[in-house]
Amino acid sequence: MQGPQKPKSEFTGSLQVSTTRRSALGLLLGAPLLSACSSVQQSLGQFSSPFSGPEQPTAPAGPAQQPTSIGNGQVKVGLILPLSASGNAGVAALSMRNAAEMALAEFQNPNIQLLVKDDGGSPQGAQQSAQQAVGEGAEIILGPLFALSVPSVAQVARPRNISVIAFSTDSSIASRGVYLLSFLPESDVSRIVEYSASIGKRSFAALLPDNAYGNVVEAAFKTAMSRRGGRIVAFEKYSGDRAGPARNVAQQLGQADALLLADDGDSVVASAEALTAAGANLRNIQLLGTGLWDNPRVFGTPNLQGGLYAAPDPAGFRAFSGRYRTRYGGDPVRTATLAYDAVALVAALARTQGAQRFSPDVLQSPSGFAGIDGLFRFRPDGTNERGLAVMRVANNGSVPVAGSPKSFGA
Repeated sequence: MQGPQKPKSEFTGSLQVSTTRRSALGLLLGAPLLSACSSVQQSLGQFSSPFSGPEQPTAPAGPAQQPTSIGNGQVKVGLILPLSASGNAGVAALSMRNAAEMALAEFQNPNIQLLVKDDGGSPQGAQQSAQQAVGEGAEIILGPLFALSVPSVAQVARPRNISVIAFSTDSSIASRGVYLLSFLPESDVSRIVEYSASIGKRSFAALLPDNAYGNVVEAAFKTAMSRRGGRIVAFEKYSGDRAGPARNVAQQLGQADALLLADDGDSVVASAEALTAAGANLRNIQLLGTGLWDNPRVFGTPNLQGGLYAAPDPAGFRAFSGRYRTRYGGDPVRTATLAYDAVALVAALARTQGAQRFSPDVLQSPSGFAGIDGLFRFRPDGTNERGLAVMRVANNGSVPVAGSPKSFGA
């Protein structure tokens, strides 16, 4: 490979942090840091999120790619991606495969071999890929990308006590031993409500879409309200025309300290316009959002200026993208960091944890792990919790107002 020296990381038996900078991808097991390396963005998600992976192929898959392997370590790891899928799915898969290769190249003396399998974007292909990976000795499986394919992989892995780290954003398919390393809206909502409460917001309103994303946000919002003792003064959901729901919310905004608008960029702008048309002055209330607000449409909308949303600190992805461009000559998709973090995680655990390195007890470490996008930890139910920053919408961009946490609480 031509170009600048690749950043390397160190891991010693005493669990000391390497000399790479703090933005480097580190992997926390308990309190210490197992350091890995220093650290066409697309809207690919089930929820049109830059922080989500595609949840279904957009067109029939092309010819299946031949299985390949990356690395020559003793610990074998399956990596299942829809490499031959067309459209955005195939673009995401290639970018994630590159990121996985990059993680292995940047980790200091990894002892793993990635068994790369192409599932074509189908449950049947995913099941066949899992069977191949297990048959070749895989101790853990990374992927697949689509929610519909995860149960097929789990069906192969679970009877053999093989853990799965999938990239789907559908939390309903998570379970013990089947973990999601993706950007889930639950973490966004929890973080933004917690932060809002910490700055004195007590009464909340919400205007959400009446769809799968809205249902997840609603449940997380009400749970967060209960946990923080907040009061919901107005709550509406819309499907299609939002004039009526927006009018109902606008009438109650005088009693609220903050308003949650959780949807993709275009829809958030439409909600703001509907609220303004209904007489709401959005400059008199603290607007709140999720990671879907990380969108140029939001940044360019005057009514949304000053709004707060939860998202990974963008510094990690910027550093990752720079190294990716140097190596591959193009931009990574936003979800490429998931594959990088997954590979770096298993490389670190393969080095330190012995025979039980990928067991649920190890993967569910309460202290979690530190990746390119900040802290994350797997819950026993297979979902994840992320340590997110709080960003404020500014002119044509966003600025951090609260950094990512350095550790998880109890």
